[in-house]
Amino acid sequence: MIEYIYGELSELSPTIAVLEAGGVGYAVNIALTTFTQLSGKERNGNTAGQPCRLYCTEIIREDTHDLYGFPTKGERALFEMMMTVSGIGGNTARLIMSAYSAADIRQIIATGNVKALSAIKGFGPKTAQRLIVDLKDKVLKIDLGTEAGTMLFDEAPADVDSEVKTEAVSALTMLGFASAASSKAVDKILTQNPQATVEAVIRQALKLL
Repeated sequence: MIEYIYGELSELSPTIAVLEAGGVGYAVNIALTTFTQLSGKERNGNTAGQPCRLYCTEIIREDTHDLYGFPTKGERALFEMMMTVSGIGGNTARLIMSAYSAADIRQIIATGNVKALSAIKGFGPKTAQRLIVDLKDKVLKIDLGTEAGTMLFDEAPADVDSEVKTEAVSALTMLGFASAASSKAVDKILTQNPQATVEAVIRQALKLL
């Protein structure tokens, strides 16, 4: 079992971080909130070669071996707790953690806010209710630390170019949404807000698709 990976951040996208440690490159699935933290406030900042530690969850099945990484143990614990609920796998849990901060998710579940969870397209009210029923009495026991929920999504707007759309559509496709629908949603968001960062575009698109 891999507890964490500490190494150089060699590649970064809204859904994948590649860490090089001991001469091995590990492709780690990440949520949008983790991407925002790793990339820093400046969207075009140079992250290559920066040291990074991600606490990992391994999902091993006959046809797949996936790694999911988180900047804190508390966020990993929340991710793993959500996966104990019937119908919620790794990608669905990551989708929830891309739409809201860990602190927000904990509060949403603890207060039984079905509406907030159902706002994530593709995440129906029945699954939201099941998540709340199963975890309402457990989720507040998770210690998220002092950094959870402090990440900002709309700072340092980037110049509008094709890269913003390409990155956003690619990330949404990796999260399981159809490419055509993702492209349409991203176009709509960028039309309304041409200066939106890729992080902001993805977060808004998760509520449109």
